[in-house]
Amino acid sequence: MAADANHTCYDITTVDHFQFYLEQSGEHSAILQGVQNVLPKEFQRIAEGKSSFNVLGVGSGGGEMDVQMLSLMGAELPAVPITADIVEGSSKLIDHFKALVAKSPQIQKIPFSWHPMSSEDYEKMVKAKGDAKKFDFIHMIQMIYYVDSLDGTIKFYHSLLKNNGRLMIIVEAADSGWDILWKTFKTELCGGSLSEYRSSGEVVTCLQNLGLKFEEHLVPNSFDISECFDPKSVVGERLLSFMTAKDHFKESFTPEVRAGILELLRSKCSEEKEGRVFFNSNLKCILVHA
Repeated sequence: MAADANHTCYDITTVDHFQFYLEQSGEHSAILQGVQNVLPKEFQRIAEGKSSFNVLGVGSGGGEMDVQMLSLMGAELPAVPITADIVEGSSKLIDHFKALVAKSPQIQKIPFSWHPMSSEDYEKMVKAKGDAKKFDFIHMIQMIYYVDSLDGTIKFYHSLLKNNGRLMIIVEAADSGWDILWKTFKTELCGGSLSEYRSSGEVVTCLQNLGLKFEEHLVPNSFDISECFDPKSVVGERLLSFMTAKDHFKESFTPEVRAGILELLRSKCSEEKEGRVFFNSNLKCILVHA
């Protein structure tokens, strides 16, 4: 799940947990492989007959995935000028994104427009202006958990799509380890910036209710959480803190709840291989048609 250094998602301390999680989980590599399998043909299809290609990233974090996708776009569409608008509520992460762009010569010709605000504030700004910029490709990677209204958010961003455009939503898969964990312990885990957990199941239901055309692509991923079951492991404690969105896992729950979470992680959220425990972290890449 995405993290934010200010108020829109997690707080500053959890950004450190998130970066640690990315190192342990290989999530960005899994997503990158998934989009590389899907997006090149989509970019060609979307850009057909167009003289420009406008991209909007919503909740882009530190920009790691955006830089990769924009590089892929540039390679697929060498003769088409690309613009990028970025909506991100954390100034710390925007600074990281800008530094990444400065080190990526393949995308330095792309003009960026930075919107340091939450998704909701961007929506308010666009509606207040009354002349919304339209986009060929909009992506929302691991951020749909944090919006106030799933239905309203999808309707708004879908309305910003140009002819033949695509809205890409990447989210934890229904029945993944995340889905099972957060729905089983909803009372204990949901609160603060994340009041309602959503997986691809909720997103698909919303899209069906809105009557939108879409397609789903599985992004398989798993990672080793064996350290979580060693009470002396610093790695395990940090992973558990991120996975439960708490600063300190051990101090945040009663012994009974801690034991229940660990039992669920081992029995229903993971698979054991050669004495190690691998958490099911499958994602879904959902492409919504204009």
